Amino acid sequence: MSVHEALPHDAAALHVTGAARYVDDIPVPAGTLHLAFGLSTVAHGTITETDLAAVRAAPGVVTVLTAADIGEADCSPSNHDEPLLATGEVQYLGQPVFLVVAESHLAARRAARLGRIGYAERPAILTIDEALADGSRFEEGPRIWARGDTAAAIAAAPHLVEGRIEIGAQEHFYLEGQAALALPQEGGDMVIACSSQHPTEIQHKVAEALGLPMHAVRVEVRRMGGGFGGKESQGNHLAVACALAARATGRPCKMRYDRDDDFLITGKRHDFRIDYRVGFDAAGRILGIEFTQYARCGWAMDLSLPVADRAMLHADNAYFLPAVRIESHRLRTNTQSATAFRGFGGPQGMVGIERVMDHVAHALGRDPMEVRRANYYAEAGDAGGARGRVTPYGQDVEDFVLGAMTDRLAESSGYAARRAAIADWNRQSPVLKRGIALTPVKFGISFTLTHLNQAGALVHVYQDGSIHLNHGGTEMGQGLFQKVAQVAAGVFGVGLEAVKITATDTGKVPNTSATAASSGSDLNGMAVKAACETIRARMAGVLAERHQAEVASVQFAEGRVRVAGADYSFAEAAALTWQARVSLSATGFYRTPKLEWDRIRGQGRPFFYFAYGVVCSEVVIDTLSGEYRILRADILHDCGASLNPALDIGQIEGGYVQGAGWLTTEELVWDDRGRLRTHAPSTYKIPAMGDRPRRFDVALWDGRNREETIHRSKAVGEPPFMLGISVLMALSDAVAACGDGSVYPALDAPATAERVLAAVERQRGRTRGQHGD
Repeated sequence: MSVHEALPHDAAALHVTGAARYVDDIPVPAGTLHLAFGLSTVAHGTITETDLAAVRAAPGVVTVLTAADIGEADCSPSNHDEPLLATGEVQYLGQPVFLVVAESHLAARRAARLGRIGYAERPAILTIDEALADGSRFEEGPRIWARGDTAAAIAAAPHLVEGRIEIGAQEHFYLEGQAALALPQEGGDMVIACSSQHPTEIQHKVAEALGLPMHAVRVEVRRMGGGFGGKESQGNHLAVACALAARATGRPCKMRYDRDDDFLITGKRHDFRIDYRVGFDAAGRILGIEFTQYARCGWAMDLSLPVADRAMLHADNAYFLPAVRIESHRLRTNTQSATAFRGFGGPQGMVGIERVMDHVAHALGRDPMEVRRANYYAEAGDAGGARGRVTPYGQDVEDFVLGAMTDRLAESSGYAARRAAIADWNRQSPVLKRGIALTPVKFGISFTLTHLNQAGALVHVYQDGSIHLNHGGTEMGQGLFQKVAQVAAGVFGVGLEAVKITATDTGKVPNTSATAASSGSDLNGMAVKAACETIRARMAGVLAERHQAEVASVQFAEGRVRVAGADYSFAEAAALTWQARVSLSATGFYRTPKLEWDRIRGQGRPFFYFAYGVVCSEVVIDTLSGEYRILRADILHDCGASLNPALDIGQIEGGYVQGAGWLTTEELVWDDRGRLRTHAPSTYKIPAMGDRPRRFDVALWDGRNREETIHRSKAVGEPPFMLGISVLMALSDAVAACGDGSVYPALDAPATAERVLAAVERQRGRTRGQHGD
């Protein structure tokens, strides 16, 4: 059976040989033009002069378009506040102001630099503090969700800590940059090939910009070279630009960002500030807690409201909070519009509560793992106990298994013995200090915008027994196509070689949701299963009638179809069904059940289920330089009944490393004029091979999803990202070993070598600025 088998990615050989075709690899028709944006050089101001004569005269330039030529051409996924080109006012440094259409990519980029734009500069709001002072925000006031009398619970608690953590933004750094190709068709129709997680949104925005119905625009996505949320809405601009230029010139148009332009134009993960105040008892159990979350959203709304909502939804992580108040500020600044990124706000909210657990443990002089365990939700099947199992937003955590998972990982990783050995080692080592942390993840699975939890599929079985499969999900390297092919092969009882998955295409499956929220396999797998089961039932009906047998007696397995003693190949069964004039094509549809959510009240069931993970990370720091290494990571992750363990383990490993990178080396720096200074690999450091843990052990939890998901599996796209939080906590543990226990390390993120060194100096009495002490 194909389902649950550990199989390689369907395009693995193509990836490693360079034969996989991405948008920039598609052979283009003769006469294809190439596009580049001319970008704003100030963060905020009114355009007073536009001199594009040198641009138009540049070699290879065919035309130059401005907002006056194309109209508003909105690219926003939410608030209709992102014109393709600036319309009189610029809102961030790097905002597209004009569009160059040229005979080559290089000619377009060179010409774009020749534009002369005059500005009347206005004060730019760049930081959280400036936005708060100016009242610059996306909602009238803060969003507040609460349970119980938090102030009274904190006042009555025997212990109190309060603090602040700054959490930096993150660049997606997908290996394939943003790219799009527009092919004009007869009658004004348009075909778009693009690198997007959301083909339907590309279709919608292009149709809107062209003034066409959606049926006149077809969007195709075969694969992306990484997405991570950065291709959920940020690709709109390239597709719309190509479509408008194609209509204006009557020629195919292509656009791709160079890496520097990608950094300067596109949105990042939201950077956050989280203030906390918490009352707790002698065991570290939280009695009352207050969070104030500040999200820097950038100049346009994009997806900031649901991102900030999810940060609130994950402010509890794995812990029961009896009295809690969460206040969220969504702040507007003159920077790139922050957007979706793996975890979609959940990681920021989770870092906040993990900082609290670490701080509480430090204040009590207790093992942080013990404090975490003391605050866990009640285990699944536990009828009572001191801890509850209802989240601050009212959802019952019915399937909590982190207690058992933590016990197993603590034993398999040798946590207790290693912690004691590290303490002994640190006492003997004046320069190098080690740290260890064991942290959990509880991540909710579903779109919080309930109507997005739906998917469609289209399946054909040909008369030779080969199967053509299409669904609304997109492939960005995560292995979605392979998993869904395994589902189809399992339904028909055939080998994977019989199943062909084709490029995601809005002309085949309409009205799709983005491949996001870790829901790709859940939604599209169920839709494909429904379509395949429809066809299988038709085939079984034909053969049952032919042999005067019950439909239920027809068996599909091992590439054969057996009924009443007869034995057919699957191809023979397909041919007989076709000859009986019965359709071998079907659509499938799925909608996630049990969801209800009121984001204003902050109450309901926004998630179908939770995915869990636990990780133990060990680090070593050099107290003279602040440099560090991750020595070891032990991970136990819950994928339910994994559809493909090989792919899931790959996602877990990659998620952990990406999460660790966000909190350690990946630092985005804007100067006081709003210019992003870290806009290339020379200055923005994603983890390299040498940064992975020296020892990296990953195991899957042997459980099944209690909810009726596709073959009882669980999502694995986003949850492993939060496993990287353990690295920040382990660094905190190592820094704390440099002092006498009186000063909490209060590491901000990313915990660069400079920040680690500053924290070490604070521990040793050479005070610099700090939070949380």
